[in-house]
Amino acid sequence: MLYSNDNVPRHIAIIMDGNGRWARQHGLPRAKGHEKGGETVQRVVQMCLDRGVPWLTLYAFSTENWGRPAAEVKGLMEMLYLFLKKNQSMLVEKNVRLRAIGELEMLPEKCRRVLRECIQSSASHSALTLTLALSYGSRQEITAAARRLAEQVQRGELQPDDISPELLAAQLYTAGMPDPDLLIRTSGEMRLSNYLLWQVSYAELWLTPVLWPDFSEADFDKALCEYATRHRRYGKH
Repeated sequence: MLYSNDNVPRHIAIIMDGNGRWARQHGLPRAKGHEKGGETVQRVVQMCLDRGVPWLTLYAFSTENWGRPAAEVKGLMEMLYLFLKKNQSMLVEKNVRLRAIGELEMLPEKCRRVLRECIQSSASHSALTLTLALSYGSRQEITAAARRLAEQVQRGELQPDDISPELLAAQLYTAGMPDPDLLIRTSGEMRLSNYLLWQVSYAELWLTPVLWPDFSEADFDKALCEYATRHRRYGKH
C-alpha cells in the first residue's frame, strides 16, 4: 500500500453501481446481482474498519429507484429488510454505528422498524459510522432544507441575510456529519446521479469500470492510494 493512516479519507461516499449488469453478464436474475452487491457492502465495511476510515456513506436506494418495476422494488425492499436483520449482530461485534438519510417514511413499515432497531442499538458505537442513503435524492434534500429556512423567515425567526452555507447545511439530512473526502463510483458511469450534491462539492472523485459486486480489496486500496497522491487545495491555490 502507498498510503498511511495519516492520509486515509475521513469520510468515503460510494455510489454502488452495476448490480444489474453483473447479473446480466452472469445470466442471472437482477435480484442475484443485488444480493451479490450486499455481500460487497459487508466486505467494504470491514475494509474501512481495517484501514481506520471512520465514516462510510452508501447510496443504497434513490428516490428515482421507486420508478423501477414494482416487482424489482419489492425485491429490493425485502433484501434491505433481510440485510439489516442479518447484520444487526455485526454492528455490535464490530462497533459500527448505523445511520440512514433520505425520505425514510417511504420505506415499507417492516424496513423502517428494523432500521430503527439497528440505529438505536448501535447509537453508542464508535469504530465506524455507516450511513445508508435510502429513498434519497440530493435535489429533494436541498429543496426541503430551503423550504424549512423559508418557513423560518416567514415566521420572523430568521432574516434572509442570516442565511449562510452553514445554516443551510444544518438543515440537510447530513447535519453533524463531515463532508465526504472521497467519492467512489463503480461500473464506469461518470455522473453523480443526484447523490450528495451539496456535500461532495470538494470531494475527490474516483471512478472505476468495475461492477459493484466485483469491487475488491485491491480496488478499494487503489482508490485510497490515488486519493493519497492528490493535493486538496479547495480553490485556494
